[in-house]
Amino acid sequence: MSDDMGLPLVDRWALMTAKNSPFMRSAHVETPLGLEAVLGFYRAALEKRGWTENDGAVVEPDRAVVAFTTSDGPALLRLVRQDNTTIADLALRKPLAATAKIRPAPGQVMLLLGNKTDEAADITVNERTIRLAAHAGENLMDSDAAADKLPDGQKIDLPPGKYKITLKLKGSAAQTRAFEVAVNETWGLLVGPEGVPLPMRLY
Repeated sequence: MSDDMGLPLVDRWALMTAKNSPFMRSAHVETPLGLEAVLGFYRAALEKRGWTENDGAVVEPDRAVVAFTTSDGPALLRLVRQDNTTIADLALRKPLAATAKIRPAPGQVMLLLGNKTDEAADITVNERTIRLAAHAGENLMDSDAAADKLPDGQKIDLPPGKYKITLKLKGSAAQTRAFEVAVNETWGLLVGPEGVPLPMRLY
């Protein structure tokens, strides 16, 4: 259990990142547990919290998308099985608290980009490459005000779907990561020394 986030946390996780803001609570977890086991854990844990699973859940051998209704706002659980790892993204959105600058355009997805390294970084998403100067938007994940004030050049509007992120830092080989986004979501990508960034749900 993640007491800080107020969200359940599956056992045996190998990687975990989380965000708690006035308009979003989210956690990204990577675990060697199978997708079916992770899905079962979250369904049971969230039901105990009083979350109600909506109709229309998508459950496939390598992915699952389940929406919930909660007293605080809509929530979404997204699971992907990749390279013997189950990737879980759980997010609870608080629509009334969100500012206009963090909301995507209707029917779209917003991607916010930042760079906390000492070098310029090139990120390519959906065949569009954006150069991020060193330390541009480096507080993206830490501060809601920082996300609000991000320059338009560090924002990408996308239709919902599956995408590949390619990161190129000076003197190193390009790295790629796949991710999936749904309509009316906002995600952040923060480049760090560890390489291609993990997408983190911001709204």
